[in-house]
Amino acid sequence: MSLLGMGFLLGARHALDADHVAAVTTILSKRPSFRASGFIGFCWGSGHTLVLLLIGLTVIALKVTIPERLASAFEFLVGLMLVGLGVSLAVTIARERWHWHAHEHKGATHLHLHSHDRREDHQHQHWLGGSAKSFLVGMVHGLAGSAALGMMVLSTVQTLWQGVAYILVFGLGSILGMVLLGTLISFPLILSASCGRQAQAAVQGLASLASIGLGLVIMVRSSIS
Repeated sequence: MSLLGMGFLLGARHALDADHVAAVTTILSKRPSFRASGFIGFCWGSGHTLVLLLIGLTVIALKVTIPERLASAFEFLVGLMLVGLGVSLAVTIARERWHWHAHEHKGATHLHLHSHDRREDHQHQHWLGGSAKSFLVGMVHGLAGSAALGMMVLSTVQTLWQGVAYILVFGLGSILGMVLLGTLISFPLILSASCGRQAQAAVQGLASLASIGLGLVIMVRSSIS
């Protein structure tokens, strides 16, 4: 198999890493939609590829490797980001299930805590917000993966253009892999939403806990490495 073909397959495989799956699942869990899932995956892959290309060009041009301490810092940042995404989803679950309502009774207005299932009129797609967040999350993951990719590129390519081609093909594989992954992830999320708010909240809660747990594991692992 050619170097570029191998790069494409590695990029597609790279999209399936646990931290990538957790991040995209957490983002999609807030507003599950077939319409948005593939685009969210595309934005993640684009941000990921952009950072890999910028750092890869620097590594190839200067013939340097990323220090291990900096690579560990990038990994820690990914873990911190996953914890933040998980906490953000948990806050969203709580806010949409329990919230305050103003109520007037005999001329006096007071607030009371109210809970109800989210209805159709509460749903709204945040295309720009979700895509921008996914792009930024992809960039952070690109930082974490840049050290390993940089070493691989330095050891396999002979010229700058070979390195650029390899990174672009790797990025294309990761973009397509994440588009497919995002679409597949949306199936159980949308299915849970169709089963009622209780089922959707349960799936969202699992996604939140998984993101927080994996993030903490990554943070601890990068701190002691």
